[in-house]
Amino acid sequence: MARTLPRPPKTVDLHAEAFLRNLDIYETNELLAESLELMREMLDAAIYWDYTEIRFIHGKGKGILRQAIYEELADYKQSGAISNYHPSYHNEDIVVVYIGL
Repeated sequence: MARTLPRPPKTVDLHAEAFLRNLDIYETNELLAESLELMREMLDAAIYWDYTEIRFIHGKGKGILRQAIYEELADYKQSGAISNYHPSYHNEDIVVVYIGL
C-alpha cells in the first residue's frame, strides 16, 4: 500500500510565526484556526504512520491556543483516535499526545 500522507515531525510548533508568512494579513481568530488545522493534519498523519506519540508546542501566552488544543485533543480521545495526552513533564508549553495504548 502506498503511503500518501507525508511523515510528520515528532514535535510540531503550533505558533503561527513558525509555519505562516505575512502574519499581519491574518486576524487573531484566523491564526488560531490555522494552528488548529496544522495540529489536526500532523496528528492525523502521526496516526496514519503509526506513531506512538507526537508533541505539540503551544507556548504560554494567554493560554488561548493551549485551551483550543486541549479541547480538540479531548474530542480525539473521546473518539478513540488517541489514548491520552498531558503537558510535558519537562516543559508545560508542550503537550504530549499518546496515540497507541
